[in-house]
Amino acid sequence: MKKAYFAGGCFWCITPIFKIYGAKSVTCGYAGGDGKRPTYEEVKSQKTDYRETICVEYDESKVEYEKLLEIFLSNVDPYDAGGQFIDRGRSYTLAVFYVDDEQKKIAAEGIDKLERESGKKTFISLESFTNFFEAEDYHQDFYLKNPEEFEKELISSGRKN
Repeated sequence: MKKAYFAGGCFWCITPIFKIYGAKSVTCGYAGGDGKRPTYEEVKSQKTDYRETICVEYDESKVEYEKLLEIFLSNVDPYDAGGQFIDRGRSYTLAVFYVDDEQKKIAAEGIDKLERESGKKTFISLESFTNFFEAEDYHQDFYLKNPEEFEKELISSGRKN
């Protein structure tokens, strides 16, 4: 099994799509910051330098990293420097945390291609993976545990019309 880490704004909102496309598991958490394990409230209120991030565990023989990157890029607004949809602040900005040179190369090429095709600058930080702290249990599989609240979040966030 391999792992990929994507910060795509609200981690609740981007979790389900990866499971649809063959990820073994998707875990909500926090990545990219320094220091001790953050809490959701600290991250949400911009009191840390962590971003809401998902860890996607996948079997390369079933889904390739390129496909995961494509899913990520298709489900975020890569041209928004201030966050994602209604979620604002650094903790909701975009990042790809690569775990090896292959992921770095694929991600850089994917981001470059998106910029060339759109003619716009993207705001996706490409960073070496350093840490990941699993979010509190109630965040995991939020869409399954709280389907009505999840649906409201998608609509109010602007991710779903």
